Amino acid sequence: MRFIFKTSYDQDVRLAKHGGHVFWYGLLVAFLLAAPWIIDEYWLAQLTFVLIYGIVGLGLMLLAGFTGQFSIGHAAFLGAGAYTQGVLTNLGVPFPLALVAAAALAAAVGVVVALPALRVKGIYLGIATLSFGFIVEEVFARWESVTGGNAGLHVKSPQLFGWSLGSGDGFYFLCLVVAVLSTLGILNLLRSPTGRAFVAIRDSEISAQSMGIHLARYKTMSFAISAALAGLGGALYAHKLSFISPLISMGKDWLPAVVGQAPGLQGLVYGLVLIAFVLFEPLGLYGRWLKIRTWLQLFPFYRKGLFKRQKSFTKSDRLR
Repeated sequence: MRFIFKTSYDQDVRLAKHGGHVFWYGLLVAFLLAAPWIIDEYWLAQLTFVLIYGIVGLGLMLLAGFTGQFSIGHAAFLGAGAYTQGVLTNLGVPFPLALVAAAALAAAVGVVVALPALRVKGIYLGIATLSFGFIVEEVFARWESVTGGNAGLHVKSPQLFGWSLGSGDGFYFLCLVVAVLSTLGILNLLRSPTGRAFVAIRDSEISAQSMGIHLARYKTMSFAISAALAGLGGALYAHKLSFISPLISMGKDWLPAVVGQAPGLQGLVYGLVLIAFVLFEPLGLYGRWLKIRTWLQLFPFYRKGLFKRQKSFTKSDRLR
C-alpha cells in the first residue's frame, strides 16, 4: 500500500498525487488519442459511448457520491439535453450554442426537481426523482409537435466551424475533448470550497449546517451541475444514437436459440452485471485492481476487512 509523505500545500492540489498516477493516466491518454488508428470502427463507436456515459456518470457521481443525494430518474436530464440538442440543431442553431443550451436547460430542469426534493431524503428522494423521470418520458411521448412522439426525432450531423463531425473519428475526438474538460472541471470543483461543502453535506447535514453551510443552496447547486452534465452527455448521445449496437449480440450465435433469441436478453444481462458490481464491487474494476495490488504488497499480512466500508454519518444523525 502506498503512503504519500506531504511536505508542501502544493501536493494537496496536484491532480497527479504520485508518479504512478502520471504514468498510468499518461498511458490512458496516449491510448485514447491513438484509438482511431489502432482499433476498428465498431470498437471506436463503443468507446465513444463510454466517453458519453462517462460524462453523465460524472454528474451522477457528484450528486450521489459527493453530495449524498439519491437520484433514480437521472435519465430524464439526459433526455432533456438530447431533445434540446436535436430540436435546436434541426432549426439551424450552431452546434456549440445548441450544446450549451442543452446543458443549460437540463440544469434548469435539475433546479426545478431539486426545489421540492429538498424536503425529502433517502429512498423518498429516490422515489421523487423516479416519478419525475416517468413524467418527463410521458411529456416526450405526447409532445409530438416538438419531439416527434414515439416516432422519434431525426438529428442532423453536427457541424463545427464548417467541419463535419458526422464521421466516427471526428465525433470521437469531440466526445474525448468534452469528457476530459468535464473531468478536469469536476476535479477542480471538488477541490474548491463548493466541493468541500458538498462533501460536508454528504457526511453529516447537521454538522455542515452548524458550520454555516446553506443546505438548500448547495443541494440545489449540486442538482443543477449534475443535471447539466447529464444534459451535455445527452446532447452528444443524440448525435451518436443511430449507431448504437448491443455488445451482447456478438455472443448470441453461441447460445441456444431459446436463450439467444429471447426478448429482453440484453437488459437482463446488463441488469445482472450492474447488480453484481453494486453488491460485490462498488468501486468497479479499479476497486478490484486496488484490492489485488494491496494483497500483493501486504502478503502475508493482508487483512480481509481492510477495504470494508465504514459509516460516515455521525451519532447525531443516527438519533434523528
